[in-house]
Amino acid sequence: MSMSKSHSQHPWIYRAIFDMGSSILHILRGLGKIYLFASHFFYWVWRPPYRLRLVFEQLFFIGNKSVFIIVLSGAFTGMVMAYQTYFGFKLINVDTLVGPVVAISLAKELAPVLSGLIVAGRAGAAMAAQIGTMKVTEQIDALEVMGINSFQYLAAPRIIAGTLALPMLSIIFLFVGCTGAYIVGTKALLIDEAIFYSKLGEFMYLEDLLQGTIKAFFFGFLISLIGTYFGFEVTEGAEGVGRGTNQAVVWGMICVLVLDYFLTSFLIRIL
Repeated sequence: MSMSKSHSQHPWIYRAIFDMGSSILHILRGLGKIYLFASHFFYWVWRPPYRLRLVFEQLFFIGNKSVFIIVLSGAFTGMVMAYQTYFGFKLINVDTLVGPVVAISLAKELAPVLSGLIVAGRAGAAMAAQIGTMKVTEQIDALEVMGINSFQYLAAPRIIAGTLALPMLSIIFLFVGCTGAYIVGTKALLIDEAIFYSKLGEFMYLEDLLQGTIKAFFFGFLISLIGTYFGFEVTEGAEGVGRGTNQAVVWGMICVLVLDYFLTSFLIRIL
């Protein structure tokens, strides 16, 4: 009697617990599927035929067609960072450190993370949409009927290209951002050029560049993996394509930010 009375008095508590448990199980099931999807990649990537033409096509799509937005974002990020850092450091009379602080911030964090977010929003969404459209129009079934493994043909080249393209885009972002910071620092904020260069060489190390490049490598792999995974998971026609594209962007960005924390804590100890 008391148990039924408790249920009737607090039904929202049990409903909330049930919804929370269902959400956790749904996330865990999705993580398991992505893990199996990744294992397929490591199996098929070493097996012939090696579709290098498809890899270069995806490199062009993910890399070359993202250069403009990477350059634009990198330039203004570096300039804004120079302004903000200068006026903060001016209060304690260390404004000559603007160059190395901006460069280290870009190399370790901003260049790989912002490049990853840009690629997730642009290329990750396109991967999910392209593969999802092929699935709902039964083109993937047609590939399988012709004896072509759809995963090796569609997913593997995109994942390889994304893994290789993002480190290069991150380096472009870093170079353009440092150039923007240099222009603002020396021309607008009147920091001496010799001091700017000397401080940059004094505080900037190869390990800083290496840390950002390693991050971009993992981000590229994860974004491409998630984009292709949600493409293969598309169902229910055009509505499913839109939903899969949205999930690829959201989860790609979330995974970049979450993975960034764990990679940072690991790489700082190693490097």
